[in-house]
Amino acid sequence: MTDTNNTPAQYCHLNLTRSHELYARAQQLFPGGVNSPVRAFKAVGGEPIFIDHGSGPYLYDVDGNRYLDYVQSWGPMILGHAFPSVVQAVQEASERGLSFGAPSPYELQLGQLITESMPSLELLRFVNSGTEATMSALRVARAYTKRRKIIKFAGNYHGHADMLLVQAGSGVATMGLPDSPGIPEEITTHTLVAPYNDHRAVEELFQTYPDDIAAIIVEPVAANMGLVLPIPGFLQKLRALADSYGALLIFDEVITGFRVAPGGMQAVTGVTPDLTCLGKIIGGGMPVGAYGGQRRIMEQVAPIGPVYQAGTLSGNPVAMAAGIATLTELRKPGTYEQLDHKGRLLADGVSEILKEIGGPLDFQSIGSMFCLFFAPQHVTDYATAKTSETQRYARYFWRMLDRGIYLPPSQFETCFISLAMTDEMIEETVKSIRSVLHEMI
Repeated sequence: MTDTNNTPAQYCHLNLTRSHELYARAQQLFPGGVNSPVRAFKAVGGEPIFIDHGSGPYLYDVDGNRYLDYVQSWGPMILGHAFPSVVQAVQEASERGLSFGAPSPYELQLGQLITESMPSLELLRFVNSGTEATMSALRVARAYTKRRKIIKFAGNYHGHADMLLVQAGSGVATMGLPDSPGIPEEITTHTLVAPYNDHRAVEELFQTYPDDIAAIIVEPVAANMGLVLPIPGFLQKLRALADSYGALLIFDEVITGFRVAPGGMQAVTGVTPDLTCLGKIIGGGMPVGAYGGQRRIMEQVAPIGPVYQAGTLSGNPVAMAAGIATLTELRKPGTYEQLDHKGRLLADGVSEILKEIGGPLDFQSIGSMFCLFFAPQHVTDYATAKTSETQRYARYFWRMLDRGIYLPPSQFETCFISLAMTDEMIEETVKSIRSVLHEMI
């Protein structure tokens, strides 16, 4: 590819006047004008687009532009935006009260739907975000094993808790920050990092600290350094190593849970973790997270155990209602077959394009998730993901946006397909990808 222009935003000819005005105001109110770093478009240049509303497969910005949405609020809008039964459930729950700070029947309904799909969660606890879920699960793991150290993988993002913000992917990679200032060194002393897909590195860590590793935490499909699939046998090796050394295995299924299958990647692979972290889809787009696992481990959690964790909005009735409506829709026969069909349609189309073009491109997909890397080699871990030509991705992003297709504003994120997308929409997306990549040759 020979496209070398360094001002990628020039490839978008949409009217974004109102977004520009709002961004100028936002910078007076919020750090960088945003409330989450990737939204600032630093990785692709230009300025962020302000969204007015979403409907079905589309987002509409404040200037009236319409985009086919492959970001989907970073994954949870699997049914599409403003899905009627979810909106109705939220409206009805809101009329009964926004928050109780007390148990409600909604919690039981959503908890039942989750545990029926994921039987490894014998007990679970609702929280408000994926970050809360992962940090709480690790606290439980340390208490249960009476050990201090944890193993995570470079490029796996488990939220912004201090002990986990070490060689994380996603927004951290986008901002060029390998770690974050403000985290005392002693907090991350017990966080060990291995390359993703490298079980031998994990084994070496266990050999070095045979009696002090409480848990391995892993994204069973890495989705925060772009999309990186586990190589065959990797997750099985992690399960065996955890068992051999008396540690726990934690699956962070915040993204893959109810996305790749009703039972998440643990159902797809047959690898059963000791603890699972969930988020995003189980709230239908509302702020929800959960962690859970074997009863004997989860009984460490207060009030029946000594591990403290609490939250006024945990089990919030409106969020629970949205989750119930979403998971009820996903349980309908043929739902995941539809998603897989849409994913294959896009993947087959892009694979054909890459055969035509060649060059430094790597495409990965699983189910309704996909990523196009502008990388000179097949991406298997964080190191190879970082060989991506991010400036080329930026130009690709703006050219696709100009065609009404909204992709993640970072090479190191994952695209998602929703049930609201028709085959024709996906075929048009493939045509746009072909056109853009040919322009960039």
